Amino acid sequence: MDSAEQSQVNLAHPEDVFYEYLRRIANAVDLVKPAGEPITALHLGAGALTLARYIQATRPGSVQHAVELERELLDFVLEQLPLPAGTELTSHVGDAREVLGGLPADLKFDVVILDIFSGPDAPAHLACTDFYREAAAVLMPGGVLAVNVGDEPGFSLVRSQTRALRGAMAGVAAYGTTNLFTRRYAGNIILLGRAEGWPEEWSAALVAAGPHPATVQSSVELDELAGH
Repeated sequence: MDSAEQSQVNLAHPEDVFYEYLRRIANAVDLVKPAGEPITALHLGAGALTLARYIQATRPGSVQHAVELERELLDFVLEQLPLPAGTELTSHVGDAREVLGGLPADLKFDVVILDIFSGPDAPAHLACTDFYREAAAVLMPGGVLAVNVGDEPGFSLVRSQTRALRGAMAGVAAYGTTNLFTRRYAGNIILLGRAEGWPEEWSAALVAAGPHPATVQSSVELDELAGH
């Protein structure tokens, strides 16, 4: 897309996640329930369904929904890159916020993954506290909202989204390559939100899971990143 690679899929080993930022989201997914237990997952921004494949491979029987704005992309991916056998995935074509608002009221998720932002020109109706509150409302108790924020040096989008997510959820953490927290380099920060607060043992587990070197900031550590 605009000469930039978007996804990488290993059809023979969908548990292999090549891109660093996707691997970090996968690490967060791993913490939601004990290994191997099925989960419910909502993917806002489908891409090549890398994480949907990962969840099916590591947690067979999971129920997943994927939302993609570009019908051609979703059709192409599903045709050219078949999902693992047994995958229970419902695809939706449309705007992430509109589709989210139209889901059945009783449909709740252990994980909601937002992978739409790329650079500072994020859609305003998604890059805001109100939308994060709407996404948080569909989470099961103990669930996590994971937001991939790709940004340029200075991290103005990371800053604004950290603030927005803090306005919506009690527990927020930022997870990424250690040198990105200097805000001098372009890259991807994963923002993670939980309604119940942020467990410190999750920070330790995410740092240990890599890719290395990794940093997780939460609570007052996040104040500088958020510009407070």
